[in-house]
Amino acid sequence: MNYSLERIENELKKRLPYAYNWGRKQNDEWDNYTNFIYDYLEWEAVVTAMKATAEAYNLDKRELFNYAANRWFNFWSAIAVEQIFTEIEGITPALNSKNRLIDFNLFGINFDHKTSKFPKKFQQTIYYAQTHEEELLYWLFKNQSQQQRKHLANRLFIIVYAENGEHWKLKAEISWLKQVILKYVATFDASKLKKLEFQNQQSALAAIIWATK
Repeated sequence: MNYSLERIENELKKRLPYAYNWGRKQNDEWDNYTNFIYDYLEWEAVVTAMKATAEAYNLDKRELFNYAANRWFNFWSAIAVEQIFTEIEGITPALNSKNRLIDFNLFGINFDHKTSKFPKKFQQTIYYAQTHEEELLYWLFKNQSQQQRKHLANRLFIIVYAENGEHWKLKAEISWLKQVILKYVATFDASKLKKLEFQNQQSALAAIIWATK
């Protein structure tokens, strides 16, 4: 199902006035509490669901708000980014929408994608990261979420970086991200993908699309 990218962007930006705090490590229990985030694109509707869930399970309302708001924000931003890719000629969506290893096929190569804010825990400058992409890619795979989307398959990382330090807010800039992605795809060269080798004899093709502002 395709959504209006403008509509997604407008809803995501309603999240921006509130601080981006998780409050707790992501885990299956709290994921189950907040799986309603998949059902509501409208910010007001998801806030209503947060209140109802907090009351039903006797949860701290602030903790529930932080956790659900972040999951909702990241999920719908990812939906928009995936749609941007699959609307480009030469890119086809995964045949099985529930396949967590493949979001789309880009010119004959299957990829999952992930939009991530520039990781502070990488402990390097953005200049260093951009000139040592393979090192950052290994770090991203090693430090990815331990939840459902953990894998060692082909992945495109969109890394958002804002000079004011509020990297996460760029995930809401869907029309801008679309231009960044279109530019990457227009100059896509499979020979420039990094082939990462892992200890269990698995390998993956990966690349970073830099979205800096």
